[in-house]
Amino acid sequence: MPAPTRRTTPPAPATGRVGIKDVARHAGVSVGTVSNVINNPEMVSEETRLRVRTVIEQLGYVRSEFARQLRAGRSRLVGMLVLDLANPFFAEVAKGAERTLRDADLGVMVCNSAGSTTEETEYLSLFAEQRIRGVLVTPADSSGRTVEALRAKGIPFVLVDRSLPAEEGCSVSVDDVRGGTMATAHLLNAGHRHLAFVGGPTRLPQVRDRLGGARTAVADAGLQPDALVHITSDHLDVASGRDAGARLLGLASRPTAVFCANDLMALGVLQALYGAGVRVPDDIAMVGYDDIEFAAAAAVPLTSVRQPAALIGRTAAELLLEETSDDADGHRHRRIVLQPELVVRESSNTRVPRTG
Repeated sequence: MPAPTRRTTPPAPATGRVGIKDVARHAGVSVGTVSNVINNPEMVSEETRLRVRTVIEQLGYVRSEFARQLRAGRSRLVGMLVLDLANPFFAEVAKGAERTLRDADLGVMVCNSAGSTTEETEYLSLFAEQRIRGVLVTPADSSGRTVEALRAKGIPFVLVDRSLPAEEGCSVSVDDVRGGTMATAHLLNAGHRHLAFVGGPTRLPQVRDRLGGARTAVADAGLQPDALVHITSDHLDVASGRDAGARLLGLASRPTAVFCANDLMALGVLQALYGAGVRVPDDIAMVGYDDIEFAAAAAVPLTSVRQPAALIGRTAAELLLEETSDDADGHRHRRIVLQPELVVRESSNTRVPRTG
């Protein structure tokens, strides 16, 4: 009885890099047949497909996406540059965009500028080098240089969580002025007349708009501008919120209510107040912004202005798909502004403000 045939793994090329020609040689087929197995398997018999795929697995062949892009004339990769991936809001935006792009058989390279214009520039250069299909970006640089750089490189883009005139490009944002007005009006309607706005760098349009909305609500209530104290910070994170909370506690005349530019800052302020024995909402009422998952799970559930984060990401991805589709000649840039929603929880649930 003859000994059973043993299947051996073909030796890898001496260079260590396996190419499509190596697969074709070991499988005993043409390069075109290997290409069809990868890209058009229905054109190849089942027996040949099995043989080629076995060799691909044995050799560890990985097709060159860059070479495929050169042949097809377009990339399957989209770049996404967010302002702060540590912020759950931006993580949710990215997830919404990724789901939509994956459904379109596209990959997503998500990068984090961390609010740095230098890192933003470096990532945009990387995207250009990779010849990506397009970019979803929340600019750290509010001067407009980001948009001009993308336009100069001929890279399709959509601004995310940032507004842009439709004639200049596509954008998806939330009406932050209205959100700031809603948050502050809520506190004013509860009887508060001495408030604070705790915000990050005013170079960011989102911070400016939320502060502007707060000031509008104060004016509409017939109060003087000094009824709203502005406490600034360099960042929009928990640590900056704790620092702002300490400065809030040091004010000679302590506000009875605080509106924070985002929920991370609000959580930091809440930590500072609790550490000092200040009760929320009995001593100071609080409202945040974004309505991240942690807002409802805070020690005192946080009232917050909800942004539809996943919808922002999905909508931005859909606009980019339109702009980069085969019939993109009919594409018209759009400026989409979504509406925020106030979610009231325990942190602002008082109508009896106390002076400090």
